[in-house]
Amino acid sequence: MSRIGNKPITLPEGVTCTVNGRHVEVEGPKGTLSLTVHEAIVVKVDESIVTVERPSDTKIHKALHGTTRALINNLVVGVNEGYKKNLKMIGVGYRAQTQGQKLIVSAGYSQPVELAIPSGITVEVVKNTDISVAGIDKQLVGEFSANIRAIRKPEPYLGKGIRYVDEHVRRKEGKTAK
Repeated sequence: MSRIGNKPITLPEGVTCTVNGRHVEVEGPKGTLSLTVHEAIVVKVDESIVTVERPSDTKIHKALHGTTRALINNLVVGVNEGYKKNLKMIGVGYRAQTQGQKLIVSAGYSQPVELAIPSGITVEVVKNTDISVAGIDKQLVGEFSANIRAIRKPEPYLGKGIRYVDEHVRRKEGKTAK
């Protein structure tokens, strides 16, 4: 039994959801997002409540049931509130800046790393070392934030690197003199 899949999704005021066959479209104050669901899953909209149903209790249908409900909920939250991830750069000489639709990161390499900012995402650099990634698509915000973090992952000895603001990096002691 999928406990997540059985929960109904309540649409906030100003958010509408339309289902056209397998295509689900959610529209809100921040924009419009869409999703194509598996043919076995049925999505129903009754006024301001969205429910997701599955045809049987097989393992694949149970997995699709919960996943589809979570994805639709992410669409609803995204068009209503949006998503935001904050990253912090720790290290001497580490800095970032935006130039048009590019994010330029200097993270200890011989050349700065340039990342193209995808459409639908806004990147803001505060104090040269704090990066804020915001958008309505949770998947896109998370993926772009992970790409920034992958430039220089935090290392366990000195803690240098790019990390999420709420991330805890476990530190190691290193060598000790005898």
